[in-house]
Amino acid sequence: MEITYRRSLPDRPAETDALVAFLGGHEWPFHSTARVHADQARRWVADGLFDGPRTRTFWITADGRDVGLIRLEDLGDETPVFDLRLAAPHRGQGLGSRALDWLTRYLFDEFPQVSRVEGTTRRDNLAMRRTFLRCGYVKEAHYREAWPAGDGPAHDSVGYAVLRRDWLAGTATPVRWDDEPDLTRPRS
Repeated sequence: MEITYRRSLPDRPAETDALVAFLGGHEWPFHSTARVHADQARRWVADGLFDGPRTRTFWITADGRDVGLIRLEDLGDETPVFDLRLAAPHRGQGLGSRALDWLTRYLFDEFPQVSRVEGTTRRDNLAMRRTFLRCGYVKEAHYREAWPAGDGPAHDSVGYAVLRRDWLAGTATPVRWDDEPDLTRPRS
């Protein structure tokens, strides 16, 4: 399967229509908005969520068909973040790992100030969590009841990141989780 990545330029009406159709044509069970309505997607485009000085969006194309979106955010920062969406029929085929590898390489190659790339997902999105690990990302955070859900209580979210130096070396530096101070001892 040939995978390519194409920049989305939503200032063109046909491109806006394609984004609206893609976002509204699929369920996004692990996003805070599981069902995106056309008017909401058009507002997102008009508000610059897909393209701007600090945001870029790319189509993921498999064998000539648009099957996913990558939205890169905070491009002026040392730690950009991203939103990765694959259409339901194309999930579970390894495209997420290929897209995450691509976007990581793109960010480190195109933006010399980027020292790390960060992503967050819901705790129960096991496929994305495996994808993070497969692509060299390290779990750095667990946020309790931090992911809004339209269908009930908030979900836990989990944060992952890859450091530029680890990416270049092909390593993964683990987080020291045992560095909490001993709070039972009196202060000196």
